[in-house]
Amino acid sequence: MLSFENDYSRVAHPAVLDAVVRANEHLYSGYGSDELTAQAKDKIREACDCPDADVWFLVGGTQTNQVVIDTITPAYAGVVTVTSGHPNVHEAGAIEFSGHKVLTLPHHNGKMDANELDEFCKTFYADGNYEHMVFPGCVYVSQSTEYGTIYTKAELEALAKVAHQYDMPLFVDGARLGYALTATGSDLTLPDLARIADVFYIGGTKVGALFGEAVVFTKHNTPKHFLTQIKQHGALLAKGFVLGAQFDALFTDDLYFNIARNANIAADRIREALKSKGYQLTFEAPTNQIFVTLDQPTIDRLAQHVKLGFTEKADDTHTVMRICTSWATTDEEVNQLIELL
Repeated sequence: MLSFENDYSRVAHPAVLDAVVRANEHLYSGYGSDELTAQAKDKIREACDCPDADVWFLVGGTQTNQVVIDTITPAYAGVVTVTSGHPNVHEAGAIEFSGHKVLTLPHHNGKMDANELDEFCKTFYADGNYEHMVFPGCVYVSQSTEYGTIYTKAELEALAKVAHQYDMPLFVDGARLGYALTATGSDLTLPDLARIADVFYIGGTKVGALFGEAVVFTKHNTPKHFLTQIKQHGALLAKGFVLGAQFDALFTDDLYFNIARNANIAADRIREALKSKGYQLTFEAPTNQIFVTLDQPTIDRLAQHVKLGFTEKADDTHTVMRICTSWATTDEEVNQLIELL
């Protein structure tokens, strides 16, 4: 059985596993206060061309989104995202659980429009009763988006400009950041993102790590007592050096970007095969997530040989399914899938 269900079904890249095995030969202090974690942070700062960046390692995407949004958003405010945004759809209410309403805008193939964000904020502050309402307190977007699309540098700059106009930080979820930055047509680099965003994270769980995400605050804006607040949310790992070892490996010799590029190359081959065989792509996206609208007989036929991901119902007889490649996808697996299509 082939699996193109997600991009985190393999344990980890061999270099990451080797790094963890080597770390096991030594004793380290806890909670990320060790030299291995410090070394990994330095490598990320260098990759971001942001020597003053404050880097923190958390255990997973949901924990990261909840901790960051809760700590950068005033108690009286909510987070602005698009309707398809992860905090609104697939966080099981984690953001609301921490006391912040999710305020939604329409999505455009997964992306937020800066003009619509501006209009949303203008309308809020034009309301004479806004003191009785949930303020827009921060802006959340993901790169790549939930539909595999990517923001251009200009689009992120426009969102940051509007967010800052209304005194809101821009938070970029980078669960699949490696795939976004290495996608064909991307004009955004990691230093660009560090310059534009107020805080973002570099996803490891879906890009070669056992688990873990690297949160980067770029403007001397780390929330006060951030480590304490991470622990308060139940997201502080005692064996923080395990995260440090993984990200140290991922940011050695451009491994993170090289393995992410592998997923995009595989996805490009599958996209071309789908088009040549007459399939209907739901979204035009350049990253490792491919969305295709299929009828039920086709889904049933493919399900005998390959695992795909359910996304949403398109209509009574069609479903949007996701084909997801990863850093570990092989040419043989791609060939086999193409034969099955």
